[in-house]
Amino acid sequence: MIGIEDILFLVIVFVSSVIQSITGFAGTVLAMPFSIMLVGYNTAKPILNVLGIVLSLGVIGLNHKSLNKKEFGKIIAIMLVGMVAGYYITTHFDLNPGLLYKVLGGIVLLFMSIGVFNTFSEKFRKKKKETNEKTSFLAYLVLVIAGVVHGMFVCGGPLLVVYASEKIKGRDEFRVTVSAVWAVLNSIILFSDVRAGLFVPKTSMLLIICIALLFGALWVGNILFRHINKKWFMIITYVLMGISGISLLVK
Repeated sequence: MIGIEDILFLVIVFVSSVIQSITGFAGTVLAMPFSIMLVGYNTAKPILNVLGIVLSLGVIGLNHKSLNKKEFGKIIAIMLVGMVAGYYITTHFDLNPGLLYKVLGGIVLLFMSIGVFNTFSEKFRKKKKETNEKTSFLAYLVLVIAGVVHGMFVCGGPLLVVYASEKIKGRDEFRVTVSAVWAVLNSIILFSDVRAGLFVPKTSMLLIICIALLFGALWVGNILFRHINKKWFMIITYVLMGISGISLLVK
């Protein structure tokens, strides 16, 4: 039976999917904190993971020729190392839910800070461009950390964007390559979630409803994308991320 928490979860999925269709990365990291509080980690994680796969396959299907195969292979190889560590942490340690909330809250606030600097600081962007060749080790470290976060919470997207925005310049190439990464990595997580028995009847029912909502969210997102100022939309997105992160820290 669907309760009020489940209905609120479906609303969060719809809103975050609209945001994902416009920004290309913020959906899961925005939805995960609220979703965990509403329906729990073992329900939120597998559902949001599958939605990420569906979104990614849609993007790839529309423009698969733009895939940057070299960066795709590099990103997959490095992030897999981090994902193994993240998966090990969540499956081999009995994590206190309160601690889990606070860790995710801190990660969300970190992502928000990185996103604000990347999006709005002209000085930061110029400095990053000038030092791009000198920070390759740091860039790879970011990918490893993105893998750890993705293995634990399925929301390593913002850190991947930090790396990919430096290495992949074309808009279509960027979207398709990042989407291909999620299609592969999320499929691995899906396999582990199935093995762990997370798709109980209620979770499966919520997933079916969420997939239906996803197509509606894509339609709304495409309309908003043509009519809304992207800078202000990003500001709203980061404010929501900040609220979600703080709410987890004080929970």
